Amino acid sequence: MLKAAFIFVAEGADGKKDRSVVTTPAVELTTVGVVDYAEAVAVSKELVEGGVQAIELCGGFGHLGTAKIVEAVGDKAVVGVVRFDKHPGLGNQSGDNLYL
Repeated sequence: MLKAAFIFVAEGADGKKDRSVVTTPAVELTTVGVVDYAEAVAVSKELVEGGVQAIELCGGFGHLGTAKIVEAVGDKAVVGVVRFDKHPGLGNQSGDNLYL
């Protein structure tokens, strides 16, 4: 079974409590809301230590935020990205403008 995760950034999110898990016969998907890139890095490391093999990042992660997650997980997981250069949920900005 593939263990995967989706991480999104949102104002007021808490990566310890804003999460859910959906399990199908083929995939166990953990969804986690985080408040910023620093929390996303910590959550990413925790997820891969728990066996997650693939992480998809929401469109709020800019190029630099994505690079931080790739660096944090190294070769322990692959990282994919949903892309918005200006995310509607972040005031039409990239997370790079908000969290770096």
